[in-house]
Amino acid sequence: MEHGHLLSARQPGRRPVIAEPTSTWVAGRFSRRPHGTAAKMPAVPEHPDRERGDHDLNPGLEPILPIKPAAVLVPLIDRPDGLTVVLTHRTNHLPHHPGQVCFPGGRIEPGDESPEATALRETEEEIGLEPRRVRLIGRLDPYVTRTGFMVTPVVGVVRPPLAVTPDPHEVAEVFEVPLSFLLDPRNHQRCTSEFDGVVRFFYAMPYGRHYIWGATAGMLMNLYEFLRET
Repeated sequence: MEHGHLLSARQPGRRPVIAEPTSTWVAGRFSRRPHGTAAKMPAVPEHPDRERGDHDLNPGLEPILPIKPAAVLVPLIDRPDGLTVVLTHRTNHLPHHPGQVCFPGGRIEPGDESPEATALRETEEEIGLEPRRVRLIGRLDPYVTRTGFMVTPVVGVVRPPLAVTPDPHEVAEVFEVPLSFLLDPRNHQRCTSEFDGVVRFFYAMPYGRHYIWGATAGMLMNLYEFLRET
């Protein structure tokens, strides 16, 4: 995909949430949500009216039906010099979102008890991170993609060391980005590009040679807004 046309490299009037957010600070923000920690969350989202998605920047955009439930893990690594976020670069031959940067995750299967179960299972399958290493702290609002997925982002904290074993079929690379970088509005871009003959808007957060955009950037924007407002 071409990276599109940059409309705004900054979001006017916004400020960074905090220079160096800690795991305790972030977990405290999630504890203020109506259902508290992830352990108290219902098996399915109870507030579909709060869903976010590609339509946030594209009013009237309809996703491909039927909607397929999915979940991703937003892994926060509690490093001594600050939290980082683990992201993956998908291989180019996958049927959905090939070659893109994303969180580990996938479809919710019939045997999964909750989005948390899906996120942990898929993360272990994709990058080899064991569920016991992840301390779940909460969820973000569901995110609906243009391609027809309703994604529940599950947030968890991982203490180092982080040892990963990427599945070569699905994952081309695993990398980390400082959370402070992703929460800094100076790094938030609003872009436009043409998809299937239609001009659409999307968020992007370029980090070095990694182009974080689309649904992943949208979910990171939701994390930023949630932490900023709570």
